[in-house]
Amino acid sequence: MRIANHDGRLTLLTGNGAVDVADASAGRFDHRIEAIYDRWDEFIAWSRTPDARSTNPTGNASVGPVNPRPRQIFGVGLNYVDHAREAGSPLPTVPLLFTKFPSAIAGPNTEIELSGPSVDWEVELVVVIGRECVEVPAADAWDHVAGLTIGQDVSDRDVQLHGATAQFSFGKSFANFAPIGPVLVTPDEFDDPDALTLKCWVGDELMQDGTSSDLVFSIAQLIDYISRKVTLFPGDLIFTGTPAGVGLGRTPQRYLADGDVVTSEISGIGTMTNKFTAPGVPAARPVEHASAR
Repeated sequence: MRIANHDGRLTLLTGNGAVDVADASAGRFDHRIEAIYDRWDEFIAWSRTPDARSTNPTGNASVGPVNPRPRQIFGVGLNYVDHAREAGSPLPTVPLLFTKFPSAIAGPNTEIELSGPSVDWEVELVVVIGRECVEVPAADAWDHVAGLTIGQDVSDRDVQLHGATAQFSFGKSFANFAPIGPVLVTPDEFDDPDALTLKCWVGDELMQDGTSSDLVFSIAQLIDYISRKVTLFPGDLIFTGTPAGVGLGRTPQRYLADGDVVTSEISGIGTMTNKFTAPGVPAARPVEHASAR
């Protein structure tokens, strides 16, 4: 199953067209996509009924984030083998977690204003939680996943890495620094949801090309680990990490500039495209101090 946020309305995408869920369910389900995750099992059951097959043309809908108001957003540092290598860091022995502020969420086509001269790209596979998770073992973790989507963990390296201690949450949470979309795809739609190809272009130049089979900690292991420390709620997001190819890890370092267009692609999900603007941002300079995550 694939769902999307079209013009602010929860939309079920089928082979025949788009289903406005609130209309097709006669108001049983809210039109807001963020409301569906608390009723995920009920929604899945309804999606298999004849009511869910009444369709409307997709038209030229404005596509928003698959959850514009998550309660929690988790990120995972150095969770790809090649990314840890480019950062010059040993492989972590436990997941390196940080958070992004929910106010950073944006849609898959949102224009993003650069916060400074050292803003970096990070294509990521994002997990959307479908059931509350408390001490969920890895063997049961996928049963608690609503679906997968594409994300960009946009990062201001100057802010993230400046000072005596890193400020990951702050440097990764400027306005629109967490674009997600364009659709949520349920795990059953993939041949292997643990082996998806991730790619990222800046303009026409391919910067990242990896596979989620290279995760240091798998999606199931992440849910196991996080849910043993804190509760994961329906609609929460886990940015699972980025493969090699970020700007900070290049020689010379490279960062986003005014007018750059970043295209993020994950197999089986689709693509999202974000243009970056830079009113008053000075020229980029190398960032010292620490590794990219």
